[in-house]
Amino acid sequence: MSSDVEKTRINNRLPVAREGLPFIALGLFHTILFTFLGLEILALLVGLLTLFIIYFFRDPARRSQVSDKTVLTPADGTILRVQHFEDDENPLGEPTIKISVFMSLFNVHVNRIPIMGKISEIVYHSGKFFSANLDKASEKNEKNLIALKTGDGRKIVFVQIAGLIARRIVCWIKEGDHVKTGQRFGLIRFGSLLDIYLPKDTRVTVQPRDKVKAGETVLGHLS
Repeated sequence: MSSDVEKTRINNRLPVAREGLPFIALGLFHTILFTFLGLEILALLVGLLTLFIIYFFRDPARRSQVSDKTVLTPADGTILRVQHFEDDENPLGEPTIKISVFMSLFNVHVNRIPIMGKISEIVYHSGKFFSANLDKASEKNEKNLIALKTGDGRKIVFVQIAGLIARRIVCWIKEGDHVKTGQRFGLIRFGSLLDIYLPKDTRVTVQPRDKVKAGETVLGHLS
């Protein structure tokens, strides 16, 4: 992918994510076709499905004006878990706080960078497709792990995780990229989970069942 295309995707000017355009075009085509053939019921059903696809791939503009130590949620959805781990058997490699955000079919699915820094590692893992709200989804499901180093050397890890229906993880950034807080970096199609691993001394400001918005809701503050 060329740098120009990457920049266009990350700084999307359309009201929907570009990955949704083929699905929308296909839905519109069949809606018009069925209408032309006099198949009104089919045209109505496909038309409603196309409207839902447009809704699902929506990509609203959002602004992020926060301090260098503020961590924003990388995904829309509901806080599923806030867990503290004292060992180093986790993607961060040190004692950590893990926050899981569950994205339903009705949430915006464009993911955003939680804090400014440099992408140090991206690792894709194939896996299963358990329902994203299950505990084993983080460990067993297909995932894309992204590690980021902040300007003062702190490490943050966030993981895109496929779900029961979500079968396509999209990531627009690459290792070595310098990224900004709130910048778009990818999406997961049709319901999924996103985990973020923070240093154990992070002051967390969310709790389970909180509703959050990518690029806007503060998860916590680094020390």
